Formats: sequence, structure tokens, C-alpha cells
Amino acid sequence: MAAETIRFVEAHADCLLRSCAPGHLTGSAWIVNADRTRTLLTHHHKLDKWLQLGGHADGDGDLAAVALREAHEESGLARLRLVSPAIFDLDRHLIPARKSEPAHWHFDLRFVIEADPREQLVISNESKDLAWVDVLQVTELNPEESMARMVRKTLAR
Repeated sequence: MAAETIRFVEAHADCLLRSCAPGHLTGSAWIVNADRTRTLLTHHHKLDKWLQLGGHADGDGDLAAVALREAHEESGLARLRLVSPAIFDLDRHLIPARKSEPAHWHFDLRFVIEADPREQLVISNESKDLAWVDVLQVTELNPEESMARMVRKTLAR
């Protein structure tokens, strides 16, 4: 997946923009509590799945900053801490066609961000719901390999 992402970036100078028709880079936040036993998930409005928070780079090449921005915008959390600038996970997934938008790829760079589950959440219009979920129960909500892989990585740390 890393090699595919590198090839995509090298082939598309506009890879940070939504206007890049084949796909684009996105930044996601795997938000965890301090002891890494819970993660914050969104029930994504358009995709109707439980997922990590995140979104489009919109030209910003600092994907960790994108993940932090999206985490704040989609959860209302103000006390977010980037655990490491290193990429935690990398995924490529197809976004289905909708209305005037053709199907396209998201090359998703994911970062671990720490937050306090006691802080009040604010559900954005991009979500049906937000929930702190026990890491061991994530795959009950979404069994996709991309989610299971982040769970395995979290448990291995």
C-alpha cells in the first residue's frame, strides 16, 4: 500500500486536492484515550459505517495537521494531542460515486491522536453519531480489515 501511495503521489501533482479525479490524499485520526483501551468513532453520514474521523487535505501537505483539524471539526474536541508525527496506518479505499461525484480513491494517512473521553462531544453534520468504543469491540461495529488492522496495531503497542 505504501508503494501504491508513493506511485500515486508521484503521478499526480494535484494529489492533495479533491479535484484530482482518480483520487486524493486524506488525513485520518485514530483517536484513543490515554491508556489506549478506547477509540472515538464516527457513524459516517454518507458512507453509513462506523469509522475513524478524518477528511480531505484540501491542499495541505501536512497530513498530521489535517488529521488534527478533522478530529476537532468532526468531534468538537479541543484537547487533542498528536501522539507521534509518524504515520500510524496507511489505507487505500474506494469511495463510491454519488450524485455528480464519480467513484474515486482515498489514499488515507492515519495518525494516533490522544483525547480525553470525558470531554464533551459535538456531532457534526458529517456524522450520524459519535461514540467512544472499547478497542476490542471496534470490529463488531465495522469488521473491515482497515479497522481491524488499526485495532491490532493498537493492541500490539
